Amino acid sequence: MAEHGHRHYDEAMLSVEDALERILSVFHVLEPEDKPLLEAMGQVLAEDVVSRFDIPPLDNSAMDGYAVKARDLKGASPESPVLLTVIGSVAAGHLPDRAVAGGTAIRIMTGAPLPEGADAVVPFEETDEVARRASGAELSEIAVTTEVETGSDIRPAAQDVRRGELVLDRGALLRPAEIGVLASLGYQTVEVVRRPVVAILATGDELLEPGSRHDPGKIYDSNSYGVAAGVLRYGGIPKLLGIARDNLDSMNTKLREGLESDILITSAGVSKGDYDMVKDVLAKHGKIDFWSVRMRPAKPLAFGVLHTPDGRRVPHLGLPGNPVSALVAFEQFGRPAIHKMMGKSLHEKPTVTAVLEDPIINTDGRRVYARAVVTKVNGVYHARLTGHQGSNVLTSMARANGLAICPDDVPRKEAGETVDVQMIDWPEEVF
Repeated sequence: MAEHGHRHYDEAMLSVEDALERILSVFHVLEPEDKPLLEAMGQVLAEDVVSRFDIPPLDNSAMDGYAVKARDLKGASPESPVLLTVIGSVAAGHLPDRAVAGGTAIRIMTGAPLPEGADAVVPFEETDEVARRASGAELSEIAVTTEVETGSDIRPAAQDVRRGELVLDRGALLRPAEIGVLASLGYQTVEVVRRPVVAILATGDELLEPGSRHDPGKIYDSNSYGVAAGVLRYGGIPKLLGIARDNLDSMNTKLREGLESDILITSAGVSKGDYDMVKDVLAKHGKIDFWSVRMRPAKPLAFGVLHTPDGRRVPHLGLPGNPVSALVAFEQFGRPAIHKMMGKSLHEKPTVTAVLEDPIINTDGRRVYARAVVTKVNGVYHARLTGHQGSNVLTSMARANGLAICPDDVPRKEAGETVDVQMIDWPEEVF
């Protein structure tokens, strides 16, 4: 660990897996919060959900039609229809006030409770209802043109959910279907693992805030916005701290703001050649390691724990300054950390095997994450690189939907060989 005045660099590069394991060991699942149902979308249940009632609560009709006794319709056909007396109707949301006796039927709407005495539903299309209505006749009786089985077009009570049943487990991810299930159980709010607040800080005198005048020799801060968008995408709450200038006052002030969060992510200041001041300020606030990770881009990485005045520990992830490096490192390390804090399963990004259309050169034994566009041709995935692969070429990332991987121990992947591609996106037109 780094201490003030004595910065330590581990000369042996860490594998991506070792770096991720060290990072995730510091994080834990955050505490629960009560959220309105729609606002909880994408969060993880912090409680078991047990139903207090049956769904549906009563046997009900699966069709618009007529509630009947199946035995009354034995032998019914278009040539020999069975005539039934219609004694009433029942709509969804209302209870029937009459029972079906032999030779009678009750007009019933989809979802309406089944009247007593009925054991089947005949769809109105299997009757002469349309013809009767067209002729202006009353629906006091109806001719049924088909036989039906007992139980036909009836949805039994508790077919979906039974009272006392465990419907959703603690730890379930709330997708639209789960939100719908909770609503069907009467939930207005739900207990979920809260979203992490992610403070994001850029460092460097060369940076400008987007929207400000573009001065010569300066560049706009893209890292903060790219990383913040990633935080939003994966469920966190981004807190943009702006830019810390290369002076102690600015760095200390911004870092103190960052300590009011669940994790602080910085960009730049983590390479061996960067200003010592960034590392010194971080070291004053806690214990930070500066790592070399066996990956390209994003070799330099910082990670550790910062301490707050009130005794909390705030993890710090220091991303490289080059924009592609920052985004690739965030995908490999920031995304899993956010997911762990949210209680989500640490699923890797989907990976496909694709035929490479351009060579990938691995010059120094690092795992290469080459920016690529994956397409599907005659059922086979193809990966085409997005042009110049320099870690400063942000548009190479913007044009990509995946990262084509050349393993550490493979010096070169030729066009025509197959590669694993970690999908950044899962575009519908491809998959």
